[in-house]
Amino acid sequence: MGLGNLRTSALKSMAVFACIIMTTSHSDAEVLPSSVSPIFDVACTAPFEDPQRFRNALPNAHIVEHLVTDIGNQPGRAKTVLSLNGLNTEIQALFPGDLLRRVTVEVSDSKPRSSISVDSTCQFTEAREIVYDTEDRIQSIRVYASDLKTVTSVIALNPDIPMRKDPGGISVGLIDSGVNYTLEAFNKNLARDTYGHLIGRDLWDGDNKPFDADLGRSDFFPLHHGSAVMSVLTNEAPMARVIPVRYPRPDMTKMADAIEWLAGHNVRIVNLAMGSNSQKEWQAFQETAEKYPRILFIVSAGNDGRDIDQRPVYPASLTLPNTIVVTSSSLDGRLAQGSNWGVEHVDIMVPGERVEVIDHRGASGKASGSSFAAPRVTALAVRVLAKNTDWHGPEIRDWILKRARPTSGRAITRYGWIPDPSDGP
Repeated sequence: MGLGNLRTSALKSMAVFACIIMTTSHSDAEVLPSSVSPIFDVACTAPFEDPQRFRNALPNAHIVEHLVTDIGNQPGRAKTVLSLNGLNTEIQALFPGDLLRRVTVEVSDSKPRSSISVDSTCQFTEAREIVYDTEDRIQSIRVYASDLKTVTSVIALNPDIPMRKDPGGISVGLIDSGVNYTLEAFNKNLARDTYGHLIGRDLWDGDNKPFDADLGRSDFFPLHHGSAVMSVLTNEAPMARVIPVRYPRPDMTKMADAIEWLAGHNVRIVNLAMGSNSQKEWQAFQETAEKYPRILFIVSAGNDGRDIDQRPVYPASLTLPNTIVVTSSSLDGRLAQGSNWGVEHVDIMVPGERVEVIDHRGASGKASGSSFAAPRVTALAVRVLAKNTDWHGPEIRDWILKRARPTSGRAITRYGWIPDPSDGP
């Protein structure tokens, strides 16, 4: 079959998919094949990095953004954002060596609606449709097969929370992308009130369902992080009573609310395995953390392979006396490949490579990086507090840092490394 016939088939399928979207989730929105389908026809045509082809073929389209990045020494990725007939459309093309591999088109009006992908021959491979609840929160993602009619799966992003009994133990805050509270692997350590309701906050959605989903990079392809981090923490500190907070990616000023809320639940230890390059994003966190000097924040140093004294990462590079900044080492005490370092802003390193985890699906696996070194130190802090229940952040911090031993060779952290944070107290 020639490429022209493949495109014709794709356009017919696109019309079917448009009808599905209109009848199943947002019939009031304008999702019509005459607007979206020609975009695929253009996106599958070389030169893939040239935005002029969209102007020529779609005279009503306004190019909002166009970015080309290299693969090797030549253009290999292109991102073009169009405004067309009331729809915002983001086209991402992958074409290493000037050979088309994949095109993905994401469509939105006032909010994200659908994502459709085609392969190197412009044949549809998959489509995804976002389903919203009555309060316009993302409820789930429907995944369609290549025929754009068959729903192959539904990805839940805000499911109901099962009732459970409080596990007791040492309360610890987990600010991350959330946890999969539907799985018993996590439920057994999640804090509950006297009625069996989860004690947790979702500062992204503004509800009490901190389900594990990071939509920062894509609303259609969520990342998952917090569940695996929690599994490391509870594996090495079974007495941990975890209070999860899904971080407020759209409005990081709400990090102040996260700390205030955790302080209100008498939390003395908080795990924060996340960060960014923007100090401004972390200003609210810094100001509020300073208000609670008796809370210990255990922060990951990041995985950018750089000296964060020279090229800061936040909140790791903030000067806060109530933090322990952790990076990842190999088992023999060498800085792990890709992990950040800094003798001023990174306090310690612990082995964080190929750490056993349970992911958001409940599957066992291994993960590496400072995100999985930090909860090992948090688990150590929980065990210390369990043995010394009258201690607070400063005492716990001092005890942990005194366990660090110098590293061989040049110094890369302030205090050294802890060979086995699961040992003791």
